[in-house]
Amino acid sequence: MQYSKSKISIDKLVRVIATVFLSLIFLPNAQAERLKDIASIAGVRDNPIIGYGLIVGLDGTGDQTTQTPFTTQAFRSMLKQLGVVIPDDVAFQLKNVAAVTVHATLPAFAKPGQKVDITVSSVGNAGSLRGGSLLLTPLRGADGQVYALAQGELVVGGFGVSGADGSSITVNIPSAGRIPNGAIVERSIASGFSEGTHLTFNLKRADFTTARRVAENINELLGPNIARAADAVSIHVTAPVDPNQRVAYMSLLENVEVTPGEAPARIIINSRTGTIVVGEHVSVRPGAVTHGSLSVTIRETTQVSQPNPLGDGQTVVVPQSELEVTQENNRMFAIDSVTTLDEIVRAVNQVGAAPGDLMAILEALKQAGALQADLIVI
Repeated sequence: MQYSKSKISIDKLVRVIATVFLSLIFLPNAQAERLKDIASIAGVRDNPIIGYGLIVGLDGTGDQTTQTPFTTQAFRSMLKQLGVVIPDDVAFQLKNVAAVTVHATLPAFAKPGQKVDITVSSVGNAGSLRGGSLLLTPLRGADGQVYALAQGELVVGGFGVSGADGSSITVNIPSAGRIPNGAIVERSIASGFSEGTHLTFNLKRADFTTARRVAENINELLGPNIARAADAVSIHVTAPVDPNQRVAYMSLLENVEVTPGEAPARIIINSRTGTIVVGEHVSVRPGAVTHGSLSVTIRETTQVSQPNPLGDGQTVVVPQSELEVTQENNRMFAIDSVTTLDEIVRAVNQVGAAPGDLMAILEALKQAGALQADLIVI
């Protein structure tokens, strides 16, 4: 099989080994990518914000306040702020109210008056938030300051129904939802973008080769000694002090094309899904592999033992176990030195192992020193 070397697209080869749960993905020569896609600017980042609020207007699916007293406390506090005072000795049930947490991400350079999406999640035992409305909720940052105010109609993708006999059906998650543009930014967060005489680009994937190429491409475009790679992640670039010039300067830099360095030879194993992904430059030294499975079957049955008609015994139930052990006798396959993905696929397919067994084989090859790649289990 031949792989295209075009700079426009990246070929992806997916091979199913043993079952549909096992795939091999191969990425050939990497194409040039824009600097904005592989790096971020130091000091320019998103900031999480969070708040606690109340959802009202539910159709009897709110919190059971006898089990969630914080819902009642929050509701009392809200009514008190609105001028409605309820005596402490008065108990009430709030079937249409639910306590929720509200969280969002404040983008970099967000200014007061802009709107951001929010996510609302139940913290009590509400059955569903469908049809509810979020009351005014302040959203705070890690420093305790209020950065946004949230309010609006909740959009819930899940729902649940139940019958009188206790049976129920739930689709997706009805206890969480989103409010598009549900929060208004009230305070901006200071950024270090306009400060200092340098800009620092941090690569999303640490790689010395990529860092060197970024510095070389910037120096080739703007002149010598403009950019300097500090380590495998950071590249320092001299920048103008004037903010207006810095924005235009950054617009030029973020579109500089760089060919990232090739990733190390790795095999990623997902033990939960049975997926194995083999990257580029994986090689296997000569060796031999055999695979056999030992299966133990235990069957539990019960028999009734009856006494003789004229005997003085009692009828008893006697358990009986049957054990069966089977072992496959598979041949040993020799693996020659292979350096391409196609050869690795053919060699592994000779064993005919299931994904779980193949994981054990790859780990054994790594321990034996025959597998020339980093084995990462997630």
